[in-house]
Amino acid sequence: MQKTESLQKAYLKIGFHTGGFNSAYVSFEKAVRWAKEHGVHGIECGFIHGAAWNHGLGYFPHIASWEDPREIRGMLDRHGVELTQIDAAFPQSGMTGPSIGVPYVTEAIRWAALAGCPMVDTTDGLNKPSELSEEEAMKQMRRSYTRIVETAERYGIVVTVETHGYFTANPERMAEILSFADSPFLKMTMDTGNVFIAGQDPVKFLSRFLNRAGHVHIKDVAPTLSNTARGQQTGIGMSHCSIGEGVNAQNIRRCLELLRDHGFRGAVSLECEAQGGPGMERSLSWVRQVLKDLHIAHDLGS
Repeated sequence: MQKTESLQKAYLKIGFHTGGFNSAYVSFEKAVRWAKEHGVHGIECGFIHGAAWNHGLGYFPHIASWEDPREIRGMLDRHGVELTQIDAAFPQSGMTGPSIGVPYVTEAIRWAALAGCPMVDTTDGLNKPSELSEEEAMKQMRRSYTRIVETAERYGIVVTVETHGYFTANPERMAEILSFADSPFLKMTMDTGNVFIAGQDPVKFLSRFLNRAGHVHIKDVAPTLSNTARGQQTGIGMSHCSIGEGVNAQNIRRCLELLRDHGFRGAVSLECEAQGGPGMERSLSWVRQVLKDLHIAHDLGS
């Protein structure tokens, strides 16, 4: 494909992960309203498999399995916002992967299908499993993902494997995981911050898996965190640094260039501590300018 053709085909749906509003103690609907007010049309959120007090009281910006997916979809439609992915990233690599992780993800898949959400995010654990050898953990995940992908295919939902843990931060292991099923319904969620904090090069990592990228998390890394944790951790829950203000900004820009040149048409979630709004606003402003500079078609407005 010629580069000019890729530029014409590339289109990014820019949204944010509602986890950035965890510390603001707002409801999912309030996070959706914030998206509408700031010209954001895509949103990603966590999935609660059951009931939680802070969610029930309206202090947690995610969705629960007991909520009516069609009702949620109606609320989103009224605000001009859509779900790009549901985050069901319970670790699949530990002893509780088959007993808790698999039912959790399959429930999220069924919920997503009714809600009109195209993707469900999954991952491994942050650390090497203490009860299993690496090979035992990989064999277990193969069985689990075989089951998960079978469900995903029945419902027409793409399952993504996020770069967020001991195995997925390793490009060789990620390649093996993505080979667990020969299916267009198994793809990768690239997280620029997790890959960076794990000591990898986000640009090289994304380059290797461009054809399998289904969803992208844009996450910067604060200098202090990079100095103390890079190469020591395999993922971070949420960056306290607005995007463009950290040491990963240039890598993010180059990753966006890769997506553009590849003709990627998909969702990109911004992940940062929103600080109730201002932190996310700074991130949106920086990303808008980069998209403009790189001539990338998107739905974020000017």
